[in-house]
Amino acid sequence: MLIAREDRLCMAEFADCEERIQRWTGKRAAVGQPQVSDGELLNAIGCAFHRYFDGELDALETIDVEFSGTRFQNELWTALRTLAPGKPLAYGAFASRLGQPRAARAVGHANGANPLAIVVPCHRLVGADGALTDYGGGLWRKRWLLDHEQRHAAQS
Repeated sequence: MLIAREDRLCMAEFADCEERIQRWTGKRAAVGQPQVSDGELLNAIGCAFHRYFDGELDALETIDVEFSGTRFQNELWTALRTLAPGKPLAYGAFASRLGQPRAARAVGHANGANPLAIVVPCHRLVGADGALTDYGGGLWRKRWLLDHEQRHAAQS
């Protein structure tokens, strides 16, 4: 499910994650909810997703996004878009990159609130020991996305 406002993507969520979709849209109902739409913008976003799944891992970087989180969440989501595909990073190490080495839990919480699945690659954050941790789309998807990126990053 893709939701956009004007020329920016606001939400991208797996269609079977209805609870996450409802929670996100419910929080925004009072402030002028973006529209579920089709058209040129969503066609371009769809093309970017197809290129990503075909192995062009930087294709999603071309998508303009609109964040609607807290200042910390927006900074974290922006920084997540700079993580290299195929190279998972621990929450604590990512918190250190943000200049907040004691904020691993806050990073995890903000990461879990990410409304832009795959476009903001929250799946690239893992536990300190490299173990997969929570993922709103399911751990099986997180594993698949990480494997997909590692496979295609190795070919580049």
